Amino acid sequence: MAGESIARETLLVRVAAALVLALPAAVTRAGGFHPPAVAAMVIFGAGVLAAAVLLMWAAETARADMSGALALALLALIAVLPEYAVDLYYAYAAGTRPAYTAYAAANMTGANRLLVGVGWALVVLAFTLAARRASGRSGGGRGRHAAPGTGVRDVRLTPRHRRELGFLAIAAVLGFVPALTGEIGWYLAIVLIAVYVLYLARISRRRDADVEQLTGVPARLAALAKGRRRTAVAAGFALGAGIVFASAKPFADALVDAGASLGIDEFLLVQWLAPLASEAPELLVAVMFAWRLRDADAIGTLLSSKVNQWTLLIGTLPIAYRIGGGDWSLPLDSRQTEEVLLTAAQTVLGLALLVDLVFRRWEAAVLFALFAVQFVLPDESARLVLSGVYLAIGFSVLIARHRDLGAAMATVVRSR
Repeated sequence: MAGESIARETLLVRVAAALVLALPAAVTRAGGFHPPAVAAMVIFGAGVLAAAVLLMWAAETARADMSGALALALLALIAVLPEYAVDLYYAYAAGTRPAYTAYAAANMTGANRLLVGVGWALVVLAFTLAARRASGRSGGGRGRHAAPGTGVRDVRLTPRHRRELGFLAIAAVLGFVPALTGEIGWYLAIVLIAVYVLYLARISRRRDADVEQLTGVPARLAALAKGRRRTAVAAGFALGAGIVFASAKPFADALVDAGASLGIDEFLLVQWLAPLASEAPELLVAVMFAWRLRDADAIGTLLSSKVNQWTLLIGTLPIAYRIGGGDWSLPLDSRQTEEVLLTAAQTVLGLALLVDLVFRRWEAAVLFALFAVQFVLPDESARLVLSGVYLAIGFSVLIARHRDLGAAMATVVRSR
């Protein structure tokens, strides 16, 4: 009974903390207040973060009443709703405010590069530290996660993740189209959305998908009686969606205004700060899985997110742009084209490093180092050279692992 009481108190404290984090954004928006740009950025950024946390908890808890790979993919999509809300707002606003076109591309490329360059590396770091801790406790023995002579092994995916890798390979190729044409065209949007729908159809038939073991707040909510659990899930979705839609627009505008008032490049604020706020909960969940030595769940979660962001997110931007009053295709200037090229090149390397279902520590270090270089050498020529480095390494590894790539592509063709 004492343990249940402590667990209940912990649950209430964490939920209350998320709601308190969102409260300033809700009050500011409902009261029609207009704080200074920097203050608004902090207030509504906290709202986006809180919404992401609530949606992640609700999506994870809903798995107690849902099963199958399709359900997991749909719930993963719900969990990144804040990222979509911010980016689609930029694309929508660009229909009447052309300057916002750059911000739509910035947010999309930043989210993708942050996910691969930092998120994947964090998973490897957390897993390595946790494995060494476990090895030390067992006296260096060779447990399930230990490698001979080291007590630590590399992060591994399971064969069922080949389907995600196969679809990521298709998306990686399509990702170069905007860089070559200077636009995210309506025709590309149709293809990318179709690829994502096919991805959902394929994984819905997958029989070997394991349901991840819940942890933290979702685990405590899932232990509730069915009626109370479903009420909690519905409340989480409703609150999270309400907060994100109340916060996304003012947060997006505040980033641009804050950049101007602080003398910081607005493009960079939109590219890195917005995705960091909206994707932080997902990254924390992946790191938590890795810390618990659930490496396949950790990297698999981020891989699924990469697939939906590099297909559905890009595909919906021209639609939002058109609804906002723009043309059928979202135009890209030279800098945006370079950013898309760099992100597509990073995608190729990320695919190459995962395609054999083993993510080695040195591979994670390479991804992170190349990600960090762009901040030291941020000019145009550096972006082009860095794209070339990504592609040279990526294609070299893919050639060496062509059989693994073939196995991944075969899962796209096969319905089962």
